[in-house]
Amino acid sequence: MQEEKTKDISANTPVVNRTFWQRLTGKGNGVRLSTMAKIILYLGGFTILMVVASILYGAVPAGQDPGAAIDYPKEWDFRWDAIKWIDGIVDWVVVNWDPFFEVIRAIVLGILLPFRDFLMWLPWWLVIAGTGLLAWRVVGARFGVIAVLFLGFMAIMGLIDMLMMTLAITLTATLLCVVVGIPVGIAASRSDRFEAMLRPILDAMQTMPSFVYLIPALMLFGLGMTPAVMATCIYAVPPIIRLTNLGIREVDAQVVEASRSFGTTPMQLLTKVQVPMALPTILAGLNQTVMMALAMVVLASMIGASGLGVEVLNGLARVEPGRGFIAGISIVFTAIILDRVSQAFARRQETRAVS
Repeated sequence: MQEEKTKDISANTPVVNRTFWQRLTGKGNGVRLSTMAKIILYLGGFTILMVVASILYGAVPAGQDPGAAIDYPKEWDFRWDAIKWIDGIVDWVVVNWDPFFEVIRAIVLGILLPFRDFLMWLPWWLVIAGTGLLAWRVVGARFGVIAVLFLGFMAIMGLIDMLMMTLAITLTATLLCVVVGIPVGIAASRSDRFEAMLRPILDAMQTMPSFVYLIPALMLFGLGMTPAVMATCIYAVPPIIRLTNLGIREVDAQVVEASRSFGTTPMQLLTKVQVPMALPTILAGLNQTVMMALAMVVLASMIGASGLGVEVLNGLARVEPGRGFIAGISIVFTAIILDRVSQAFARRQETRAVS
C-alpha cells in the first residue's frame, strides 16, 4: 500500500519540479538519467572521496600521529569489553544451567550410543551388501555397483568401523535437526512475523565460520560426542527449516481453500494436505542437512568425536598426506552415497505427489 502511494505521488510530480535525487534513482515519470550518466556520477563521487583522503594524508606532518581523521581512535575500541561481557554470560550459563545441559547430554547420548552400537555390531559384508541393495533399488543398478565399490575401498583401507562412527554422529545430528527443524519451519510458514524474525538468525547460522560452533559446544558440554552432535546440529539445521517453510508456502492456494471448504481442521489441513504436498521440498532440505552434517565430521573430531574425521586430523597433525587423503576420499564417497540415495528418494516422493 505504501509503495502504491509513493508511485502515485511520483507520477503526479511535474517534470520541472522533480529533484535531482528523483532523476538519479529513477522514481516517478519524466526525464531519467541514463545508465552511463549514473556511472559517471558514481565514479565522480568516489574520486572526490579519494581526493579528500589524499589531502588529509598530505596535511599530516611526517612522523606525527595522523589523528582520528585517518586512523580509528583507540579509545573508541570496545572489543575487549565486549569479549569480557560475553565470557561472563557464558560462565554464568555454564554454572547455573548445568542441570539443563545434563538433560540434553543424556538425550543425545541416549540416541547416539544405541545407534552407534548397532552400526558397529553389523558385519562388514552386510554393510556393503545392504548399502548396495538400497542404492540399486532407490537410485539404479549402476549406482548400486558404484556404492559397493566405494564401501569395498573403505573396507580394504580398514575404515569401516570409523565409517560407522561417522554415520552414527551424522545421522543422530540429522535426526535431531528433523525433530527441531520441521516444527520450526511449519511455524514460520504460518506466521510472516515469525519468519521475518527467524530469517536473520538462520542467515547468521549459515554464514558463521564452522569453527565458531565448537566454542560454545565445548564449553557447555565438554569434550566428547555430545558437543560434536550439538555443534553439527546448529550448523546443519537451517536448510531443513528454510525448505520446510518454503515447501508449505508453495502449496497451491486453491487446494488449501478447497480443503478448508470441506471442513478440514487446521491440523488435518497441515498433516493431510500441506505436508504431503510439500514433502519433496522438505526432503530436499533433509538432503542438504545431511550433507552439511557430514561436512562437520573433521571439525567435530577436534573436540573428541570419533570417526573418519580423526584420521584426517591425524594426517594433518603428523604430516602424513596419504593418511589424510585416504580418510578424506572416504568422506567424499560417503557423501556421494548419502546424497544420491536421499535425492532419489526425494524425486520418488515428488513423482508420487504429482501423480
